[in-house]
Amino acid sequence: MVQKMFIVNENKLRVGLFLCALFLLNNVNASEKYIELPFRAYTNTGEKIEVLEFFWYGCSHCYEFESAIEEWLEDKAEYIEFVRMPAVLGASWMLYARGYYVAKHLGVFDKIHRPLFDAIHKEKRSFTDKKSLKKYFEEQGVSGDEFDTTYDSKDVQDSVRYAYSMGQRYGVKGVPAVIINGKYATSATMAGSYKNMIDVIKKLAEKENVAKLK
Repeated sequence: MVQKMFIVNENKLRVGLFLCALFLLNNVNASEKYIELPFRAYTNTGEKIEVLEFFWYGCSHCYEFESAIEEWLEDKAEYIEFVRMPAVLGASWMLYARGYYVAKHLGVFDKIHRPLFDAIHKEKRSFTDKKSLKKYFEEQGVSGDEFDTTYDSKDVQDSVRYAYSMGQRYGVKGVPAVIINGKYATSATMAGSYKNMIDVIKKLAEKENVAKLK
């Protein structure tokens, strides 16, 4: 079971939910509003510059940041590949991570992603287990049988394990966290605002693209 991956200190987790500071690193450049990671991670976007966002559907900060992301995506540079990844910082985070990958695997991401955010934060709906999340998917037109099969599938469990390992690799401790091309990290705390986060993403992605072309 995926749950066996986690040994969670619930008190620390509760504190972590309110932190925007993302990494166990102290070399934040206040003027530049980001950090350069002490390693260069492999990316999965080929020739494009990867912008990777760690998020959690239960996070109000991620919900607020989503509007800035959506606006940026409307005219982002062609050389950028944006990738979302659900953060898995403890066992209680797995439900939404599996829900995310169910939506991706069933090809219903657009039907689920933003509406699920809205349901949680605007409509104040609570999803605490597979049954309640399944009901929501059914409301969006997804077959209950398809949900069950996909939710429990090896593909979804492997995807959740991969997301967990990526969060560990980058030392993610809170969300939203954004990694630019496996080399830089930023957050609203570092950047000062969601708008500034987008500006940092643009700047660093352009920097990486120029370096690639040399």
